[in-house]
Amino acid sequence: MDHPSSPLMPLLPPHGRRQRIGIFGGSFNPAHAAHRLVSLTALRRLRLDAVWWLVTPGNPLKDKRDLPSTTTRVVAARHIAAHPRIHVIAIEERLGSSYTYDLIAYLKRRSSTARFVWIMGADNLAGFHHWARWQEIAAAVPIAVIDRPGSTHHALRAPAALALNSFRVPESKAAVLATRTAPALMVLHGPRSNLSSTALRQRH
Repeated sequence: MDHPSSPLMPLLPPHGRRQRIGIFGGSFNPAHAAHRLVSLTALRRLRLDAVWWLVTPGNPLKDKRDLPSTTTRVVAARHIAAHPRIHVIAIEERLGSSYTYDLIAYLKRRSSTARFVWIMGADNLAGFHHWARWQEIAAAVPIAVIDRPGSTHHALRAPAALALNSFRVPESKAAVLATRTAPALMVLHGPRSNLSSTALRQRH
């Protein structure tokens, strides 16, 4: 059994009925200030109660050979997050899956009254059509796409964005996205950062 302080303890952060929770998944290799900026934008614009950073054991679409351990990335991410409403957890390793659809299905089973919103950067939307069962992900939770320098315009012409175009929700309704029935796709603009995990790794 995991010790209660273990970063990999598969318990969810404390939350109440009908709370609005943003799910921000990724490798966080490494976590950086832009991840925090995205989360703060989502908290404010979407009127969220919390944002959960879900640190994945590894992106199925990327090479995982040089990926630091999940525990190492969770500890580093908690240092970067440094906010009472941003919670860093790792449950996918315990689920035995790195697929977003399985994660969302688990969260909805465990917290059926919570209102989840999937948060992704525009660079992820550009490749969303490559994700396993992406149509089912879009049908399960509203999606908030955060504007990223050099990515948003291209992302909105990508296959998944075009397929979901009829489900676009205007940014003026950001405060109620969490209450919308999926599919629902919104692009949020706000303060932007050029930081990326890839660029930070290449510096070392």
